[in-house]
Amino acid sequence: MGGGGQLKKPGEPDCEKGRGVYTWEEVKSHSSRSDQWLVIDRKVYNISQWAKRHPGGFRVISHYAGEDASEPFAAFHPDPKFVQKFLKPLLIGELLPTEPSHDQNKNEDIMQDFHSLREQTKNQGLFDARPLFFCLHLGHILLLEALAWIILWYWGTSWTLTLLCSVILATAQSQAGWLQHDFGHLSVFKKSKWNHIVHKFVIGHLKGASANWWNHRHFQHHAKPNTFMKDPDIYMLDFFVLGDVQPVEYGVKKIKHMPYNHQHLYFHLVAPPLLIPVFYNINIMQTMISRRDWVDLSWSMTFYLRYFWCYVPFYGVFGSMVFYIFIRFLESHWFVWVTQMSHLPMEINHEKQQDWLRMQLKTTCNVEPSFFNDWFSGHLNFQIEHHLFPTMPRHNFHLVAPQVRALCEKHGIQYQVKTLWQGLADVFRRSFISRGN
Repeated sequence: MGGGGQLKKPGEPDCEKGRGVYTWEEVKSHSSRSDQWLVIDRKVYNISQWAKRHPGGFRVISHYAGEDASEPFAAFHPDPKFVQKFLKPLLIGELLPTEPSHDQNKNEDIMQDFHSLREQTKNQGLFDARPLFFCLHLGHILLLEALAWIILWYWGTSWTLTLLCSVILATAQSQAGWLQHDFGHLSVFKKSKWNHIVHKFVIGHLKGASANWWNHRHFQHHAKPNTFMKDPDIYMLDFFVLGDVQPVEYGVKKIKHMPYNHQHLYFHLVAPPLLIPVFYNINIMQTMISRRDWVDLSWSMTFYLRYFWCYVPFYGVFGSMVFYIFIRFLESHWFVWVTQMSHLPMEINHEKQQDWLRMQLKTTCNVEPSFFNDWFSGHLNFQIEHHLFPTMPRHNFHLVAPQVRALCEKHGIQYQVKTLWQGLADVFRRSFISRGN
């Protein structure tokens, strides 16, 4: 809108600010790989060049090219004022006053109510972390690692003790995985800088992985969960077909890279045991080297140096490598079953461009809380709350859950909660999805 309150024609520059006003059709036309606009709170930004420098990776922000990104922007950035200094140079205008504030299939009433809920949770202090919780969590990881080494040092390396210590170390690795997840989501410290620093220590030194690899991959999952071509967690390299839509599409197109009608027979031989020790390990190393991410590579190397320094004296070089692979084998089962029980049984489909609340509730479900379930899953049994509020400390999920459930009931949105055994069984049942195709 220019001087005198007259409406501008689409694309016409604002005389006062030197910026334009745009329609949704114009915004949507800028959604190619090299030409990308998006909208945040009715303001239009050209992110074409800056996307490559985006701290969360270019893919996650590119997934919202040509769309309204207001809700994911609020969800992922705990300090919007800090981010504004990066957005300001990218601002090219705003939506025409006659244009709606949202695009596509988004429900304005739901969006407004969810915005109110977000503000309410902030006022309740639910985004404030308790340092003692995370210190104790880190402490029990270090205690488990020390316990495994002491057992081998004091009692020896019999098959029984080796198996016991591998379970202990796999537990430590799984719990370290949940802890790095907390720092990666910027949910511990008020300042993002400290979250990033500790994240590199936990995922690098305690797990031998890469913080940047995790960020660039995991934020895509949160931005567009269970969405083909946008969520890397459902990119199966054509080994499996997922959901109700993909098996039909593969059947119509007669795509037969694998015997999908028998995937229920090989799923459990491939995905749970091999994801971390084979695919993730190789992919992480390839990513760090190809991107010349020497900082993350250095952190990762400190893990391997520490591990072999501790266990080569017990098992030798080859034995230590076998021991390491077996630990990852156990951890991989833990990781796959926990993470997939809240997503794999849910809707898996192509892009629908829905509002944040409905998108997350259609693709996530919860597992009922208990002391064991919370610990075992790293509080990811509250998957709904985590996806709605990714920067919220996990120890507060149980406090916001009743408010989320009430909002869902108000708008007729299904809020699913299962037992742990139901969740695990659903993953098993989902592997049968393509039988007969």
